[in-house]
Amino acid sequence: MNFKKLSASVALAAAAFPLSALAHVGSDGGGHHGFLSSFGHAFAHPFTGADHMAAMLAVGAWSALTVTPAWRAPAAFVALLVAGALAGFAGLWVPGVEPMIAASVLVLGLLVAVQKQMPWVLAAALAGVFAFFHGAAHGFELAADSALASAGALAGMALGSALLHVAGMVLGKVFMQRHRWLARLAGGATAVLGAAMLTRMA
Repeated sequence: MNFKKLSASVALAAAAFPLSALAHVGSDGGGHHGFLSSFGHAFAHPFTGADHMAAMLAVGAWSALTVTPAWRAPAAFVALLVAGALAGFAGLWVPGVEPMIAASVLVLGLLVAVQKQMPWVLAAALAGVFAFFHGAAHGFELAADSALASAGALAGMALGSALLHVAGMVLGKVFMQRHRWLARLAGGATAVLGAAMLTRMA
């Protein structure tokens, strides 16, 4: 299997994870006591909420389509995601978490749909701001009762999120650059999800 086929398979597999549940602050609780159990649960966590997964895939796809170098916005997202999770672990209350997560899905979807270009510094800053709120939500949901379990949760969450970014970048490079209508369709669908989430909160 060549690289493009392998990359496409990875991206499609990631995109096929369940989209039925939306991740919400406080919906999952802690209780994952060991490093490995916390790692495994946190690794899967970004895939189990349509809001988180859509935003992370969108960051990767948008970066692949418009940002040079493409890895910097996803890297900023992961870094600020971890920072937000640490704030959540510490019990810091971050106002407006769910509206900001919904807004991130809407905005990132639109950026993919219109393939908006901007300097990588601005792209990384925008991705990072949104990521902090996603991280805060994860932190509240995955808060553990020991330092070892917390470290496992952070590592798993970062790795799972990075995988989604890579999947989004592959989708952007392999499919959306060749078929621009796919970017408009996927970005539009993501934006609609974000708008629906915001409407539900109104």
